[in-house]
Amino acid sequence: MPVTKQYTLYQFDELSDRAKEKARDWFRQYVFTDSNDWEHVYEDAAEIGEILGIDLRQRRAELYGGGFRYEPSIYFSGFWSQGDGACFEGVYTYKPGMLKALRAHIGGESEGDKTLINIATRLQALQRKNFYRLEARMKHSGHYYHSGCMSVDVSLKDESRWPDDESELELKTIMRDFADWIYHQLEREQEYQSSDEQVDENIKINEYTFDEDGNRED
Repeated sequence: MPVTKQYTLYQFDELSDRAKEKARDWFRQYVFTDSNDWEHVYEDAAEIGEILGIDLRQRRAELYGGGFRYEPSIYFSGFWSQGDGACFEGVYTYKPGMLKALRAHIGGESEGDKTLINIATRLQALQRKNFYRLEARMKHSGHYYHSGCMSVDVSLKDESRWPDDESELELKTIMRDFADWIYHQLEREQEYQSSDEQVDENIKINEYTFDEDGNRED
């Protein structure tokens, strides 16, 4: 005669502190890594990019369970290994009034906001030096995804000559600084989504149950 095992299952709030930690570990390992959605980070990056004059190329992204959506061409790896980072694909052209528009759009108090203001200020000075004709095209290059793996082709609008070396290098650096800013936003989102408070909320919303030791019984 087959033996039937019976288990008592518990809601997250019913677990001991030690069992809760085990339940959180399970969620981070088997659920969070597969379900994290960066859509609003991408949307924010695209919006900021538009203000700066950076048009992020759109790509088709497949969705879990079928279907697809279009999202900015941002590529990244993270978050704990050397060489992790982000890059993007798109084009840059001068956007009149972008520094004023950026200041109006962001608070300007956080470190990330200050980084953006710095990027915009440098862009403005660089374009003024080049009579507002600098352009660039960004594309992912190589096997990794940090800002150094982003080719930046710089040119002058409606001109047959090339920009001077100093201007070319500075524009490349600015575009890579923007890619680094995107990566820092992804890091912040990762830290928020994996925090105990957010993990606890997701476990409870999805009504996952566990044994008394915090093991998930599937």
